[in-house]
Amino acid sequence: MKYIDEFQDPDLARRLLDEIHATVTRPWALMEVCGGQTHTIIRHGIDQLLPDQVELIHGPGCPVCVTPLEVIDKALEIASRPEVVFCSFGDMLRVPGTGRDLFQVRAEGGDVRVVYSPLDALRIAQQNPDRQVVFFGIGFETTAPPNAMTVYQARKLGIPNFSLLVSHVRVPPAIEAIMRSPNCRVQGFLAAGHVCSVMGVEEYPELAERHRVPIVVTGFEPLDILEGVRRTVAQLERGEHMVDNAYARAVRPEGNPAAKAMLEDVFEVTDRSWRGIGVIPDSGWRLAPKYRDYDAEYRFSVEDIRTREPAACRSGEVLQGLIKPHECEAFGTLCTPRTPLGATMVSSEGACAAYYLYRRLDTTPAPREATSVV
Repeated sequence: MKYIDEFQDPDLARRLLDEIHATVTRPWALMEVCGGQTHTIIRHGIDQLLPDQVELIHGPGCPVCVTPLEVIDKALEIASRPEVVFCSFGDMLRVPGTGRDLFQVRAEGGDVRVVYSPLDALRIAQQNPDRQVVFFGIGFETTAPPNAMTVYQARKLGIPNFSLLVSHVRVPPAIEAIMRSPNCRVQGFLAAGHVCSVMGVEEYPELAERHRVPIVVTGFEPLDILEGVRRTVAQLERGEHMVDNAYARAVRPEGNPAAKAMLEDVFEVTDRSWRGIGVIPDSGWRLAPKYRDYDAEYRFSVEDIRTREPAACRSGEVLQGLIKPHECEAFGTLCTPRTPLGATMVSSEGACAAYYLYRRLDTTPAPREATSVV
């Protein structure tokens, strides 16, 4: 089979694939939630190894991709100020805002630094008491606990020149929004294992029951993906809709109690805008009132910045699983990793980047149709 020799255990991969092929009797559409899973699928050609009846739909689980344009513009505004040291993970520097990105701000003289931990930014604040140090806190439930811990430490240590620009989002409300869409075709989910390692699985049974979809917690290696698909298809064929943990080596049902306690102390749940999708109720976090002094939006008075997505970019439809990346007219032409229209083309977990990197360029784009998930 194509790409099969790239798997760590080709014999196990063949057995899993044989079982999936033998089990499936009708078409099923599954969504992998995480962008890391998407890259594994496209890199190893897993979608091409599966039966024709099994379609993998790429979901909105790339934190860089769903960070809304208005938050990027807030970051650009803050980073441009002479008194600010703006710290971020490297994957945010090339995400386009309205007219420029953080790399361009740095080229124009802004003090934009790549760090490897939010605690690095806190250390910079300690070392530069005359500068305002801002860390760009984005991501799902996986990156929220260390960002929460950093704000907690800043308050505990009395470091007044540190703040957090928050754009944290939560997976279960996104699944809810997808399932409520009139355009939804998803019949089962491969849930992100790293998210569940923090939060556990307690929010998923209600979703699975309400929407009658199996949700299988899945890892990120090729064999993890195949096992997740095997379990999801088996449930669908039996008419079941349960939560199944296929990533037990990393995920406990209760998650990580210490991380969850830190999140509950530092953050509060709020509505969040998702890039290309819109506002999803209760889908994000913001700093709790007692930590508001460490909120960069509040400190730098950028709360009112509002922007619009570029009309040519269909990344929102890609994130909703309504189209594949190559079905966008701009894919590979107007939109490339060097000239991206949206974050899905530059993020290391973006579906458009995966299709471009692994040369899924040979499909003629489909005619455009206006669609929306929320």
